[in-house]
Amino acid sequence: MELKLFKTLWGHSGSYGKAADLALEAGFQGLEGPIPRDPDQRAEFLEVLHGRGLSYIAEISTTGFAVPDPGSTVDQHLDAFERILADSLEAHPLFFSSMAGSDLWEFHESVEFLTRAWEIAQRYGVRVGFETHRSRSLFHPIITKNLLAEVPPIELTIDFSHWCNVCERLVLDELPEVLSLCAKRALHIQPRIGYDQGAQVPDPRVPMYRDPVEAHLRWWRVLWEGQRRRGVNTVTMTPEFGPDGYLQVDPHTQAPVADLWELNVWAGKLVDQEFRRGGFAS
Repeated sequence: MELKLFKTLWGHSGSYGKAADLALEAGFQGLEGPIPRDPDQRAEFLEVLHGRGLSYIAEISTTGFAVPDPGSTVDQHLDAFERILADSLEAHPLFFSSMAGSDLWEFHESVEFLTRAWEIAQRYGVRVGFETHRSRSLFHPIITKNLLAEVPPIELTIDFSHWCNVCERLVLDELPEVLSLCAKRALHIQPRIGYDQGAQVPDPRVPMYRDPVEAHLRWWRVLWEGQRRRGVNTVTMTPEFGPDGYLQVDPHTQAPVADLWELNVWAGKLVDQEFRRGGFAS
């Protein structure tokens, strides 16, 4: 297998050209984020992707961004899902990653949404990883396990950091059956390090966060092994340390405790090193 790393556009404040240059300098092979809606920005984005020879993972947020719009219905989420999916095809994404559904729905509503969203993806002939994200339908490991038993064979974008926060512990160590299920469904991985009190440790490079770092490495190795057994040729990962309350700041000065891009480059090097050390690279 080969490992391809993607730069998230979340938290990037410069031009698309600058994002592409940073990605290439760090040895990343593509960009991940939502397709720009503004026509001029979209043209710039498409030109950057083509001109730099970068791959693209398109992001779909079904209403809202990380958090769904209050009171939004299954039909509203499906409308957003199909609209953004169709709108993104112009950029020829490798696949889609979707923050989808709502954690406040009844179980049967999430079953309906994921079933119909999967059918939409099938109709367009594209692959979608539904993300294990707080505030969304796959917000909790047991809820996710139960949903996967009721819906078509949807694929997942795995971000275990959210489940660590929701469950307030390194929860996958207690749920080997859920970890094994994720390994069978993983389309894409977002390697952020979560811990009991947050979906992003303040700085994964310092010794006090060694335990969550090592836990996530253990879990990613299980995912990689599952992908290898399924005959996956390319593993995609987008380091996604981000802003917007994820990155801790000094409450008096608002100075961030770390530089986001440095954290994501570090995470990229970490997973690449571990991928090679584990014998997954071919």
